[in-house]
Amino acid sequence: MTELLQQLKENAIFVLACTAIIAAIALVARIAEHFLPTVRKATPARRISIIAVCSAVAAVLHILDFPLPFLAPGFYKLDFSELPVMLCGFYLGPLAAVTCEAVKIVLKLLIKGTSTAFVGDFANFAVGCSLVLPAAIIYHIRKNRCSAWVGLIAGTAFLTVFGSAFNAIYLLPKFAALFDLPMESILAMGTAINSGITSVSTFVLLAVAPLNLIKGTVISVLTLLLYKKVARPLFGLRQA
Repeated sequence: MTELLQQLKENAIFVLACTAIIAAIALVARIAEHFLPTVRKATPARRISIIAVCSAVAAVLHILDFPLPFLAPGFYKLDFSELPVMLCGFYLGPLAAVTCEAVKIVLKLLIKGTSTAFVGDFANFAVGCSLVLPAAIIYHIRKNRCSAWVGLIAGTAFLTVFGSAFNAIYLLPKFAALFDLPMESILAMGTAINSGITSVSTFVLLAVAPLNLIKGTVISVLTLLLYKKVARPLFGLRQA
């Protein structure tokens, strides 16, 4: 009975923490969008349709994730689902990007379910927002190629730093508890790939940070290459 109550308490804390973080991210996006001069006004129907299309594509890309075994243990997987989310954010603003990221996770759960008791899914949302939210905010301060570059670089940097810290402070301990693994066993998986990994800090520095940097860089380059080309047929955009 005591063990059950403890588990219920931990689950309740997890749900409340997730809800608070999601609300905080949405609030930041809403406040930023209120003061941004270039956020495109779209009808509710058009806004919903664009977010729905981008979320659906993002969910498919999220499912098609893959490991980089030369860089990090197999439970870390790389996906490029933030690309359509970023395109949505560049067109409709930061709040749309956050909404798209959330809908992507919901669709993924409906299609594939969860293998991490929602911990990995929440992490994907939070870390994904750390890339797309700063990039969308900076881009909409003054929409031009320079601000797009600055926003994407800032988003990639924030993703790398936040993702690494989030893993060290929250994800690694949570996964260790979830799968009943000693932290030493998880670190040993990293050491088998890179002998320099001997602690949590070196794990995130030598495995997690490069993974996030690769993801942010690839998505940024693809966004710059595809935004105008994709925006015209997808959004009916004449001038990006």
